Amino acid sequence: QVQLVESGGGLAQAGGSLRLSCAASGRTFSSYAVGWFRQAPGKEREFVAAIRWSDTTAYADSVKGRFTISRDLAKSTVALQMNSLKPEDTAVYYCAIGFVRVLSADRQYDYWGQGTQVTVSS
Repeated sequence: QVQLVESGGGLAQAGGSLRLSCAASGRTFSSYAVGWFRQAPGKEREFVAAIRWSDTTAYADSVKGRFTISRDLAKSTVALQMNSLKPEDTAVYYCAIGFVRVLSADRQYDYWGQGTQVTVSS
């Protein structure tokens, strides 16, 4: 059984930075795609960023140039560095893994973490 645990969320001011981490147990990330998604209150879950085993990455337009996804295979962790945060980045952030064809397609991911809250104040 794969378990994903997100950490690093919290409160930041607009313009600030946070670094989220997703740790896996029961399986390594080496063959999977790993995605970050977020869900704000009253809104649908949306794609943020993802990385394949080949290190191909993808980003939502809303975070491109501000967020960076990276992977540490030795530690079985995937990080999401979030810079220049905006109040609209406020959401619960989830990591997920799976053998996906489309990195932004949340339904193609098989395992999900419990989420970590990110709140950005103006």
